[in-house]
Amino acid sequence: MALALLPARCLRRLSLRPPQLSALSRGLSGPRGGPPQALPLGRRLAVVAAVGGAAGGAWLYLRARKERERRERRQRELRALALGQGNFQLVDHRGQPRCKADFRGQWVLLYFGFTHCPDVCPDELEKLSRVVELLDRDAALPRVQPLFITVDPERDDVAAVARYVRDFHPRLLGLTGSPEQVRAVSSAYRVYASAGPKDEDGDYIVDHTIIIYLLGPDGLFLDYYNRSKTADKIAESVRRHMESYEPLLD
Repeated sequence: MALALLPARCLRRLSLRPPQLSALSRGLSGPRGGPPQALPLGRRLAVVAAVGGAAGGAWLYLRARKERERRERRQRELRALALGQGNFQLVDHRGQPRCKADFRGQWVLLYFGFTHCPDVCPDELEKLSRVVELLDRDAALPRVQPLFITVDPERDDVAAVARYVRDFHPRLLGLTGSPEQVRAVSSAYRVYASAGPKDEDGDYIVDHTIIIYLLGPDGLFLDYYNRSKTADKIAESVRRHMESYEPLLD
């Protein structure tokens, strides 16, 4: 009854629907004006997979880039320490004179110790030998030269070092020299070494830095590994250095 009282033009306005609203209603409704239709399950899963794959790929890329930048930054910082700069003159366990230039072009794992060490040095050299064995399994990788330099030249002459290194990896090269020569190379790598008091038999222990050093083919220091690093972790690190290596010296 109330509609009958409205003017005719008002009734015309109420009956008209904007074309945009009609189109929108048709788009949202199903066939014959039914409820909105959802995308098929397969298509929805494909969309989710595509979005998830793109996000996952971007995350992996950013993570790899950050890790690469972190390694490069650490490598620059380590090389800035200038460890092992300069040459050294020593004698190997075969009695042959050796200098640092002899190892140019080779990857080197270097450990400082002494032959009378009761436990730590043998453990570290066993670990070093294991690292070399792990890397040797990959024929695509260059061979690593393991080195042992004594910090106890008073007792560790050529014969003593020769007897000692034969218990470890066959490529392990033992080096010794005069107290002045050993002191110079130890200082270059910032290796601390101090002989303790002698017992009644004249025996003594040498307190020293326990670190395995990694040198690149240019002879420069690349990384170091303390006692907490396992052979697997060291081998993995050396492999990464080999893959990303860029020489600083010609």
